Amino acid sequence: GCHNCAAFKEMWEVEKENWPNVKFTDVSLMDPQGQELVQKYQIFASPGIIINDELFSTGGVNKDEFIKKLQDLSKE
Repeated sequence: GCHNCAAFKEMWEVEKENWPNVKFTDVSLMDPQGQELVQKYQIFASPGIIINDELFSTGGVNKDEFIKKLQDLSKE
């Protein structure tokens, strides 16, 4: 029921073919793994986007910033 989560998943469905080395894992904040991530990363709004064990964003996701982050990581 989360609008921001649905928007991110929809965006990722379009973009994922451009990023074959990126693993996407959908974790519900309601199950134990999700609760562990909430506490570890101090996630206060969904979705919490974690990239390489670092909190990238919470709440809405800016597509351009997300793609730039993936591009920057691809250069490393």
